[in-house]
Amino acid sequence: MARVAFLGLGVMGFPMAGHLARGGHEVTVYNRTAGRAASWVAAAGGRSAPTPAAAARGADIVFACVGRDDDVRQVATGPDGAFGAMAPGALFVDHTTTSATLARELDAAARALGLGFVDAPVSGGQAGAEKGQLTIMCGGAEADFASAAPVFACYAKMARRLGPAGAGQLAKMTNQICIAGLVQALAEGLAFAQAAGLDGKAVVDVISKGAAQSWQMENRHATMLEGEFDFGFAVEWMRKDLGIALDEARRNGAQLPVTALVDQFYAEVEKMGGRRWDTSSLIARLKE
Repeated sequence: MARVAFLGLGVMGFPMAGHLARGGHEVTVYNRTAGRAASWVAAAGGRSAPTPAAAARGADIVFACVGRDDDVRQVATGPDGAFGAMAPGALFVDHTTTSATLARELDAAARALGLGFVDAPVSGGQAGAEKGQLTIMCGGAEADFASAAPVFACYAKMARRLGPAGAGQLAKMTNQICIAGLVQALAEGLAFAQAAGLDGKAVVDVISKGAAQSWQMENRHATMLEGEFDFGFAVEWMRKDLGIALDEARRNGAQLPVTALVDQFYAEVEKMGGRRWDTSSLIARLKE
């Protein structure tokens, strides 16, 4: 069992840290809002710390799951960041979805201090985090991934190293690009079926048995048809992720015309008041 720290107790981090505690690891948590950390300790045990540095001191592995690139920099290399308190040989694992540039930056900073680093964004959403069924895409040195992999098993059904630092983030960008196109296609298909006078659920029951089937279709079609979007991965976070992917595409020359278009559609959803709606809310703009 490892001594671990977990920085960030949002809708993903809270259950992930809980799985670590239930897995027998000695867990210290940090959250920017102290009350959230207190709630976690009450629910899962372990202890909380007032700063990332205090949480990281003495830890074998420090996990982070926060919001944006600057949030990760703050908890990792900021004035009270984890890097300054971690002992040589300790490992920092970033579960936040960030730019690949940040992953490489933190990897270099970690190695200068004798620390390990793995960028490890996740897929599976809040439900996957709560059920311990996440998929983790990793970048970093093989030895660092090997150290983290047994601990990942507490909350992941799959974790795979895809290359050096930054590779995990690039894979997560690929994931979000694919999801954006799938959700838009599903939204258009369902809106078309309804406009044609068909029973949307009956149509999905048929076409989901063929080549059109997808996770989005299976898990989101019913609520999309009902106009229910108060769950899942929020539009504002999807736009953050798509922005990262589009920025990377401008650097590497990849063409993402559909992704750019869907990002614009999500901007329209935000203007409709859907900033915190689930990403399946793309169908809402088709019914305006």
